[in-house]
Amino acid sequence: MKPAPFEYIAPNNLDEALIAMEVNGFDGKLLAGGQSLIPVMNFRLAQPAVIVDLNGVTELDFIRPNPGGGVTIGALTRQSRLEHDAIVRDRVPLLHATIPFIAHPQIRNRGTIGGSLAHADPAGELPVLSVALQARFKLQRYDKERWVNATDFYQALFMTALEPQEIMTAIEIPPLPPRTGWAFQELARRHGDYAQAGVATLIALDDDGVCTYARLVFLNVGEIPMVATEAAQLLVGERISAESITAVVNHAIQHEIEPTSDVHASADYKRHLAGVLTKRAIRQAANRVTS
Repeated sequence: MKPAPFEYIAPNNLDEALIAMEVNGFDGKLLAGGQSLIPVMNFRLAQPAVIVDLNGVTELDFIRPNPGGGVTIGALTRQSRLEHDAIVRDRVPLLHATIPFIAHPQIRNRGTIGGSLAHADPAGELPVLSVALQARFKLQRYDKERWVNATDFYQALFMTALEPQEIMTAIEIPPLPPRTGWAFQELARRHGDYAQAGVATLIALDDDGVCTYARLVFLNVGEIPMVATEAAQLLVGERISAESITAVVNHAIQHEIEPTSDVHASADYKRHLAGVLTKRAIRQAANRVTS
């Protein structure tokens, strides 16, 4: 199929893009990598009157180390660049290691971090990672800007805090607490397919092996990235053991995720799968601290 007719605007810098969105925001859509937008337009699930193509706004393509640790990433940065960048590898290893789970190299060569985050697909890896890493997003419009925490950005299925005239321009990821291990686990029917379930995990341990910090964020078991706050808190003050992991998993899958059945798997299967993946992820994250 072909998309419905639309007006095409190709700004050369951020100011031009912001003006275009200020004028056309309610009728327009931003085009970055196009890996999500173009298919839905071709099926006419979206019929924007105006497309604002950001690919000429090269100032949004950057990766910068922050003075206190962590990184700031431009929203137009391609996913493949994140996959191979040394700054990302050293400062945000969870992000670096998870990028290869996203679709296929051809998709990552075009797809952008900002486009994926703003699209807000509950099966997308990047929204889950941004919440797990407690990132925040810079949202700009012509006359003002604001920062929004990733946890507050995702509101419902494909719904975010992004206003029609706004452009996500940067993603800031803070440094992890000391002695923090990380892990990402997902299961898809084939590599590159959307995962049936997944989890991003952060575990910090003190010198005696007692957990001082834990974070669990689930993929594709709810309308948004699902943060298992209560389950993670059960680990704090405890040593990582079969018993403590079981208690965490049982609480998370019974009380803090909301999977739904689809053509690939039942809700019960996804709940079970989330539990299996969480057990693996907690052990893997803890082992990264102690090994």
